[in-house]
Order: sequence, then C-alpha cells, then structure tokens
Amino acid sequence: MSDKENLNLENNVGRLEPVDVEDELKKSFISYAMAVIVTRALPDVRDGLKPVHRRILYSMVELGNTPDKPYRKSARIVGDCLGKYHPHGDSSVYDAMVRLAQDFTIRCPLVDGQGNFGSVDGDGAAAMRYTEARLTKLAMEMVADLDKETVDFYPNFDETLMQPAVMPSRFPNLLVNGSSGIAVGMATNIPPHNLGEVIDGTVYMLDHPEATSEDLMQFVKGPDFPTGGIILGKRGIYDAYNTGRGRILTRARTEFEEISSNRQRIVVREIPYMVNKARLIEKMAQLVHEKRLDGISDIRDESDREGMRIAIDLKRDANPNVVLNTLYKHTQLQEAFSVNMLALVNGEPKILSLRQAVHHYIEHQIDVVTRRTKYDLNKAEARAHILEGLLIALDRIDEVISIIRASQTDQIAKDALMSRFGLSDRQAQAILDMRLRRLTGLERDKLQAEYEELQKTIAYLRSLLTDEHLLRGVIKQELLEIKRKYADPRRTEISAMEGDIDMLDLVKEEDTVITLTHRGYVKRLPKTTYRAQRRGGKGIMGAQARDEDFVEQLYVTSTHDVLMFFTDRGRAYQMNCYMIPEAGRGARGTAIINLMQLDPGEKVTAMLPVPGEKTEGLYLVMATRRGVIKRVELTEFVNMRKTGLIAVNLREDDALIGVKLTRGDSEIVLGTRQGMAIRFRESDVRAMGRQATGVRALDLREGDELIEMSTTDEGEYVLSITENGFGKRTELSEYRLQSRGGKGIKALNLSEKSGQLAGQLLAHGGEDLLLITDDGTIIRTSVNEIPVHGRATMGVRLMRVAQHTRVVSVTLAEPDEPDEPDEPDEPDAEDRDAAGEARIPAQEPSAAADGQPDALDRLLEDLEENPEPDPEDEI
Repeated sequence: MSDKENLNLENNVGRLEPVDVEDELKKSFISYAMAVIVTRALPDVRDGLKPVHRRILYSMVELGNTPDKPYRKSARIVGDCLGKYHPHGDSSVYDAMVRLAQDFTIRCPLVDGQGNFGSVDGDGAAAMRYTEARLTKLAMEMVADLDKETVDFYPNFDETLMQPAVMPSRFPNLLVNGSSGIAVGMATNIPPHNLGEVIDGTVYMLDHPEATSEDLMQFVKGPDFPTGGIILGKRGIYDAYNTGRGRILTRARTEFEEISSNRQRIVVREIPYMVNKARLIEKMAQLVHEKRLDGISDIRDESDREGMRIAIDLKRDANPNVVLNTLYKHTQLQEAFSVNMLALVNGEPKILSLRQAVHHYIEHQIDVVTRRTKYDLNKAEARAHILEGLLIALDRIDEVISIIRASQTDQIAKDALMSRFGLSDRQAQAILDMRLRRLTGLERDKLQAEYEELQKTIAYLRSLLTDEHLLRGVIKQELLEIKRKYADPRRTEISAMEGDIDMLDLVKEEDTVITLTHRGYVKRLPKTTYRAQRRGGKGIMGAQARDEDFVEQLYVTSTHDVLMFFTDRGRAYQMNCYMIPEAGRGARGTAIINLMQLDPGEKVTAMLPVPGEKTEGLYLVMATRRGVIKRVELTEFVNMRKTGLIAVNLREDDALIGVKLTRGDSEIVLGTRQGMAIRFRESDVRAMGRQATGVRALDLREGDELIEMSTTDEGEYVLSITENGFGKRTELSEYRLQSRGGKGIKALNLSEKSGQLAGQLLAHGGEDLLLITDDGTIIRTSVNEIPVHGRATMGVRLMRVAQHTRVVSVTLAEPDEPDEPDEPDEPDAEDRDAAGEARIPAQEPSAAADGQPDALDRLLEDLEENPEPDPEDEI
C-alpha cells in the first residue's frame, strides 16, 4: 500500500462505521418496498388513482387537452409527463394512459383516445406516435377546482414544478373504475362499479353517516364490469363488501339459437371481465381438437361494431346445456374475480370494506368543498373590499379628482386618498386604476348591484363553513348532478347461483309462535305446540314462570318472515324470524337484548312482518299508552340499521303500545283499560315524519290508559277479553264511526268479577284465540265458540284463571284441526246472565238477553263524545 493510500485510510478512520449486512439489507428493502407501495403500485382511497395516472391527467390539464379542444398526439402527452413529473420509462406512462382510455378495462374511461388503443382480443395499442388523446368530460370532474387550492401540491422530482398530491375527484373513482396492481408483499384488485349505484350509496351515507356496508348494499348491488357478463350468487359480493376480500364468480352471457330442426348454436354475447377473447376461442378449439369436448362442429368469432358474438355450432342431436356446462368448467366462459380492496389511507395500505371506502371518500369531499369554499370566500371578500372603495370614490368623485390632480406622483395621490377617506392600499390603488367611464351613473348602479350580490354570496359561503349539514348538502347535490349527466344502466347482471349459501335455504318454512316474557326473554316454537281446546278449558303450560317472570306477548308468523320490532321507547328494529332461537314449551327462552341492541329497560311492544320491495302507499299507524296516535309512511323505514331507528318521539311518561300496517284507507279501533273504545278513520291522522310525536287519538279518563289498537281490515267482530278470563264477540257495526279525539263509547261492562280489559282484537270468526296469563299458562280456543253479545255486556268465561293470576296478553292464530272435544262443562253461576239462563254458544242471543243499551244509554254515551278533534291538539 502506498503512502498516499495509507494517509487516506488514516483520514477516514473516524468516519467508517461497522454495519451488519443483514440489518442494512432489511432497512434498504423496507425503504424500497414502501416506495413501490406508496408511489407506484397502490391507488389512493380518495381519488382511486395511482401516481402515474394522476400525473398523466394533470399533464393533460396543463396542456389544455380538454374535451372541447382537438386531440393531441399521445407522444406529446407522454413526453410532457415524463419531463415534468414521472421520471420513468415512456412505455409505463403510455400503457397507463392506454388503460384510462379502454372502455373494456375501466367502467368510465377518463381519456378519450383516437386511433388503435387495443382490443378485448388482447391486441396492443398502436405506437404513441400514431395515436391521439384528450380528456373525457367525466375526467373534468376528477380535476375540477384544482385551481382553487382544493388539494395539496408537492414538488416534482427536480423541485422545479409542483404537482397535486391527490385529485379533487368529484365522484368516487376508486369504486367506479376500480384498480389493480402488485406491490411488494401485497396486491390490490378492486372491481369497477356502476356510477349511478355508487353515487346513490354515497348520497345515502351523506344523509346517514352511521350506515353499514349492508345498508350501502341496498344501492351498490355489486360490481358492474365494462364487459357485462353475469355474476353468480351474492356470497362473494357480501364477503368483499364486509371484509374487503371476496371471490366473485362471473360467467359469460350466452343464448341458444336453432340452426335446423335437430341442430342448435350457442352464441356468446358477453364474456367475463379481463378475459382475452382470442385466447378464449383458441382454448375452446383446443378442447375440441383434443377430443375433451364433444358436440361442437364449428367455432366462429362474428364480433363487429354492433357488439360481441362468438358462434359455437353444435353437432346433430347434441345437448346444448351439456356442452355449455362443459365450456363453463374447462374455459374462461366462467371465471372467478378475486376482490382485494387494498388502497392507501393517509399513506398507509389498508384493506377496506365498502363502508370504509365510501366514508374516506366523503371525508375527502368534505375537505375539498371546505377548501374551495374558503378560496371562494377570500376572493369574494377581496372583491367586496375593492367595491367598497370604488363606491366611496364615486360618492365623492369631485373631491377624489381634485386630490389626484393636486398630487405630483401616484404614491402621493394614493397616500392622500388613504388618509382622507380611510381607504386601504388596495382600495386606493383600485381608485387610481379606475377608468373615466366608471363615473357614469349606470356604472355606479352596476357596482352597487355587484356589491349587494357579493354580500349574499359571502353570507352563503360563511354558512357553508359553519354548518356541516349544509356542506354535505352541497356535496350531495353535486354528486346527483354528475349522476344525471354521466350515469348509465348496469351492464353486469347479478343472478342467483345454485348452491349459493343463503340462510333461508337452510331453514324450514313453517308457522311458528314467538313469545316474549315480561322480563324480556324471547323464544320460538312451532304453532302446533298449542292444540285447540273448547272454551272454558284450563289450557296447557306455555312457559315456566321463573323469578316472577311471565309471558306477556305472543305473535304468530313464519320462519321465513322478516320482522320489524317496535319498543316502548318508540324505536324500531328488524330481524329475521329464524334468528330467534327455538326452545321447548316450558323453556324460558333467550334474552332479547342478546339478539337486538336494546337500551337497558327497553321492551318490545309490537311486531310486524316486513313486506317486499313495494313499500310505496303503505303506512305504519302507531298508538301510545297516553292516547297519542301517529301515522308515518313505511318508506321511512326501508333502510333499517342494526341499532334501530326512531319510530315515534315519546314523552317521558308515555310508551308505544301498538303498531299496524295499513294502506291509508283503514279505520282505527282503540280500546282502553277501563273498557272504553273509539272508532275513527285513519285519514283523520295526517302522515308525519319518523321523529314526530303524533296527535291525540282519544280523550282518556283519569287513571285510564290505551291498551290495544286494531284496524277494521282485521275483521268484522270486536273481541273483548278481561283480565279474569271473561270475553265476548261484538259486531263491529255497534261501534259507530266517530271523530278522532273524542272520549269514545263503552265496549263492555266491567266489574270486580271480570277485572279490567286485558285485550281487544278484531276477528273474522274463523281464527283461533290464544290467551296468556301471567303465570305462563296459554289456552287456545276457536273464535267461533265465543258468543256474540252487545257492547254493554260483560261476556262469558273463556278461561278459568287461577287465583292471584290474570290474563296479560291475547292474540289470534290460524285455525288448526282440533283434538277430540272436551266434555262441555255445566255452566256455573258466573257463566249465567242477569236473567239466570245459561249462555249457549250455538245460539244467537236476543237483545234482551244481551242487555243491549236502550235509547237513554246511547244518548248518555253520545254526550260524552267530543264532536270534532281540536286542530291544535298535536302533541
């Protein structure tokens, strides 16, 4: 070693450090991996673009390559992007631009290409020197308001220019056009979607920030591939939207054509996404050549400008379904799309659910619109400031002119104006720059009108900045306008698939009984558990009473029904019937708080089967314990959340007691604990919003409360059952129509022997009646066995109630074949009327035996009614 080398080594001793090669490799590889992930391979959740796509669009904006201008050579666009923002190979930039222009690759192209930009057959695009391009109209929505400081900018590679870190993206591009890319140790594969559906889902989430992925799936049905095709089953879609990963099975769209009487042809109109058509046909021909596929005589590609058409001629007597299924199995006519919704969130790669993707986009839009509003506000305030100075000058124009004429220089004139009129530097300069024509009266009026309009604009912009609800409304309005301009029908059909897992397919459909106890335990058991008995029987044990708990409510429905539950606190929930655990007849059941997200102390008071998609024209009528009634359109409850929705706004001392589904033209019958009833038209109650309180239904007496609500559609007989097991049928015609808000009329005579009213139902006469006591005993009897009596009677004994027990709930069920009839009991003293004669169900009682009210009684009852509801009685 020379003396010079020794000297250099001695000088560098203090700067040399021993480094572990393994640690250095790890550190360097991580830096490389993160650079690839963040700056090359993965899209940003906010605009759905990779850096290369973003730079291409920005370069085209700077070139003025907009839809209203002529096309420009692709080589010019690529060169501009390379030289300014993307220091990589020209092929990578051109290939990325070509992808943005291919209508068979992305759902809504952002580049309008002229020339050969490739084909679904796998043909590559022509060289960039031959093709031309410009931005599409939809792409202008991606870059809208870039000049209004809506996004951050950062320096390019040589720090001579600035480029946007993200695009404003006025529509959810990540979901609409999807993305695919392979990074280091991770990859993304997001399918394209329908623009209209994605915007509908985004608008819904703007109105309902707590919406779940399931809620959004009501609008975003599934991927919408540009090549069309058919998606088989919804399980893969459900998994992808809830977890960010899923496997979606797609299939070509085919049809059969008849060639001759015993020959047919399979025609393929659409193929799965990202399938090369030429290779697909080649694969089918190879299968035929290798004798692995029988029944095909010829395969032709007959695609033209009108669309895709692959003709597969079959041999004589070949079964087209067998051949097609074989093609599905061995070719890409059926293909799986693996969804991996990976995107950058604040610079970090994250797997996103549908809800998270829409949420991050909305947050981006809130930021964009806020920054745009601040920019517009600053511009408006600056202009208003100038106008204030000009108006001051025009009001004192003679003095202004004399000051200017007397000044030696511009600066002296400016200082004099500022000192004399209290103007700012900008206002004084604007006055000096003002032309003489502005001195006319007409110009003065124009300035005044402009100033007043600016004040309105400033007030509106300030309100946007202080009211997020108003800001979200602006985003919603702009999204809907984009949908109106650019949305098109869905291309990909979503079809049910044989074998697709659906929980309903695993549940046997049968009638079932749902019971709910006083302490909130629910269970499901077959309706056949309760055999029909004669009236007066003792019933069978329906649930074992424990810890002073008892069955309080009972509902009859189907295991395939979707049920809406309404609680005493005015909230509504939704659940599939089969999700309620089945239990034995004497079992307690499952705490309903484990099945629904109820608040402590909240109780379910009503249940309704949910109809299908056609909910227009249907209403929910709700009644509360304090005599308040409310009517609301069912469409208000279409988008139900797991946490429930507010159905009615209740006062602290009130509770919801009943809900009915109507078509708007029913009549309502209400019953109170003290045996009063009222009947009025449903139209007397106007339709209200979900969170309204309602209006007065009837004027309750002191100590009385509303316990039941029915509609006249449910039957022509009114069943009245008391706490001690007495009951009767009364013809509905005896309950004359009244006005809402009256005191009502007497429904039955109550005494200490009968107890207070436990339930009041409407029936047609062929149903079975189920009565439940607070010790869990249930009896089932036919409605036809209950005698018909007038209103002002007590009725007969329907159920022998044990001492210290009472009837707490009644409901109707479809009739079953009864067992051998019980021996009829001799009517006891309590089953005899005032005349001492036994009541026989088979006979229609006379008016005298019924104790029908005479004219005086009716007159007294009429005097208790209110003639018309007070228009000011809304709660």
